[in-house]
Amino acid sequence: MPLRPAMTALSLLSLATAAGAAMVFLTQTLLARRYGPDDYGLFASSLATVTVIAPLAGFGLSQYRLKVFGAEGWAAQRWRVASERFITLTTALTLAVLVAWALWGPPVDARTREFLLVLSPVVLGLLAVEQIGSKLRLEDRHAALAGWQLLVPGGRLLVALLATAWLAMPLISVAWAYAVLALLVLAMAAPQWIAMARGRWSLHGHGASLQSSDAPKPGIRELAWQAWPYGMAAVLYPVFFQIGTVLLKYLAGDAAAGHFGIALAVMTAIYLFPATVYQKFLIAKLHRWAVHDRARFDQVYRWGAMAMLASGLIVAALLYVAAPWATLVFGQAYDGLESLLRLLAICVPLRFLSTAVGSVLLTERHMRYRVAAMALAALAAVLLNLALIPALAETGAAWATVGAEALLLALMAYGARRVRKGELR
Repeated sequence: MPLRPAMTALSLLSLATAAGAAMVFLTQTLLARRYGPDDYGLFASSLATVTVIAPLAGFGLSQYRLKVFGAEGWAAQRWRVASERFITLTTALTLAVLVAWALWGPPVDARTREFLLVLSPVVLGLLAVEQIGSKLRLEDRHAALAGWQLLVPGGRLLVALLATAWLAMPLISVAWAYAVLALLVLAMAAPQWIAMARGRWSLHGHGASLQSSDAPKPGIRELAWQAWPYGMAAVLYPVFFQIGTVLLKYLAGDAAAGHFGIALAVMTAIYLFPATVYQKFLIAKLHRWAVHDRARFDQVYRWGAMAMLASGLIVAALLYVAAPWATLVFGQAYDGLESLLRLLAICVPLRFLSTAVGSVLLTERHMRYRVAAMALAALAAVLLNLALIPALAETGAAWATVGAEALLLALMAYGARRVRKGELR
């Protein structure tokens, strides 16, 4: 890809990411100030629970689609029928798991049960965002992708503004609004799903569409076998990142979950930058270059790692300096955010670098190592949270997050080193 178009596309996605980060931050600020730590903690922990379960829908199909189309080109259309069945089955199972958790899970009070059930359509919205996002990446339609990624944060910001303006709006109405937004996003995704099913879309870098192919058409079982490493990676990430908020609710109460949820919202906004560079701009290209242009793949890996480390250190320093403003922004009810954000600032360069280093593990047969590394990091996050929250509450969850991020980086770096030496096959 020539330099100027690449920089234009990356700039467009970066601007959209910055806008999305600002929307996420403003949404959380408005809701936190409007409803206070206890109610906001209930909402944040319920939404975090849904977010943890949501990646079971689709179970890695969007990421596997990037890999298989990057390697096979238009011949990968042979996976279409199995993909449609796979999405239907995994989505139905995901909703069933969420409803079962709400009705019969570990001690869930009536309000938490209500919020989990009302927020369940969020699963469908996140599924639509992910699936159509992978299609737009394959088409190299960066402007459309930039707009698509702003739908959910923009819609949620409108909900938060309405809640702020309408002082009588109960918190459950916010949850209902999030659910309606998710269904609207699903409806907007439907035409693109139909176009892809009928072959009326463009696959960048692979020439004209094939009208027919004699390649064997796999079934849902074969697709599940191929996609499961990507699905596990998608499932493990929210467990790794959001488990502190969920466990704080049960071990320290809604207010503690609310405090930590705000800190994680800030980190989520920051982490959108490396996610944009690698998961929105580079991912489809990395899958293609890994097969067809290994020299470029290696060059992007080296320069990307150095750039991510440098930018991560700069952003961490800025977050550390800006942390004292947190109480002013979110209100006196959230006193103590400064120490949480300064502690979590350690995670910024760790996450930026692990995203870059881990990019080499998104291709070919290396996803299984990536899944094992993420599973270990997620297990460490759970165990550290269980060990530290009872004594340290939010601070314990923050330290658990730092420890898990450090372990994930170490495992990713070890795997990448073995790949580059040819030791990991």
